[in-house]
Amino acid sequence: MSVPTPQSKIFACKQSQALAESIAKAYGQPLGNVITSTYSDGEFQPSFEESVRGSRVFIIGSTHPNSDHLMEMLLMLDAAKRASARHITAVLPYFGWARQDRKDKPRVPIAAKLVAKMLETAGATRIITMDLHADQIQGFFEKPVDHLFASTIFLPYLKSLNLDNLTIASPDMGGSKRAYAYSKALESDVVICYKQREKANIISHMELIGDVQGKNVVLVDDMVDTAGTLTKAADLMMERGALSVRAICTHPILSGNAFEKLENSQLEELIVTDSIPQDKTHPKLRVLSCANLFADVMLRVNENKSISSKFLM
Repeated sequence: MSVPTPQSKIFACKQSQALAESIAKAYGQPLGNVITSTYSDGEFQPSFEESVRGSRVFIIGSTHPNSDHLMEMLLMLDAAKRASARHITAVLPYFGWARQDRKDKPRVPIAAKLVAKMLETAGATRIITMDLHADQIQGFFEKPVDHLFASTIFLPYLKSLNLDNLTIASPDMGGSKRAYAYSKALESDVVICYKQREKANIISHMELIGDVQGKNVVLVDDMVDTAGTLTKAADLMMERGALSVRAICTHPILSGNAFEKLENSQLEELIVTDSIPQDKTHPKLRVLSCANLFADVMLRVNENKSISSKFLM
């Protein structure tokens, strides 16, 4: 006897409203109704204005700072759990706090592990996310994690550029695995940047491992915060004879003076997804939507179909 597919409902956290609307449209149903009440001191309370009893609930929201974004996701998960939803999937286009995935010095937290446990405690029975800062973060969860790759979005765009002498580059040693995966798909060479930091977001030294003379280079990274690493790497590669330098970064945090650095750099374009909403526009910034990717995976999850093809680089 087959198990009936539960009714699905999609809800959005405020910070990801625009992306959630695009996902819901591609999924084929409207967003559910959520009303958020706010107290004068800033405390807020989300409320589902429709029944979710027995449903498969998808709650869409990136958890980039400030911490209100994470708190809103936790409150909505808790509300769905207490309203007797059958399945509760936290859809996190960007999993925030992921850079704190280990103890890199004494007496510091492992924030990524803490966030994972909070999501599960709040009520998430499944996690869907994209391009985690470190693959092993999946192991911080006891619930199923669908870890999608934005390469399914970026590769068609890169192929459409028809770049000669294409070379894939990693802006640091930690991203070399990702760079090699892209180079395999594009049948290109790989170069690696080696960097040393004085402290977070400040680079003291950078060297290039490999030859970029006469090459069109594409830097590959999972996120761009202050854009210091990418712009410094782009300038270094142009000094070493590269014809052009582009960058693809899944998550556009773009904090501080990132746009100013982008403007003054030799990067030809910065290609990102809409996992994090952008208030600013820039002629060098190209945004590709991840809505269809998430909608397709959510449909497959609801219908208990395989999604392994979305894990492939």
